[in-house]
Amino acid sequence: MMSSETDRAAQEAILELERRFGEAMIRNDADAIGRLLSDDWIIIDPDGGVIDRSRFLAVIKSGALKHEAMDSEDIRVRTYPNTATVTAVTHTRTIYLGKEFTTHERATDVFVKEDGRWHCVLTHLTTLTKKTRNE
Repeated sequence: MMSSETDRAAQEAILELERRFGEAMIRNDADAIGRLLSDDWIIIDPDGGVIDRSRFLAVIKSGALKHEAMDSEDIRVRTYPNTATVTAVTHTRTIYLGKEFTTHERATDVFVKEDGRWHCVLTHLTTLTKKTRNE
């Protein structure tokens, strides 16, 4: 079990990574995004499809996918020795292949600490079809 001080430091580190990820997505900075992801990272999209790191970064680098806004609320961080989970409700305004759309999703990120650095190893998105308690 982690001490509350260690736990708090880990939570702050994870929240900083989440903030940097969101900023990099809005800047469409594939290199900055890639530095936050493990080599074997995958994202599970709301339809259950699996997209690997190289395909995700290629779509961003090509400009086919652009995020104009990414706002999160109801952020919950749980830390364990060398592992952390983050859940949040995220609203995005995105352009994909020239078409603008918005999303309202619950996102789950799993982080692992290796060689003193946290990396996201898995992202899972679920489309919210019902109103959340916070709305």
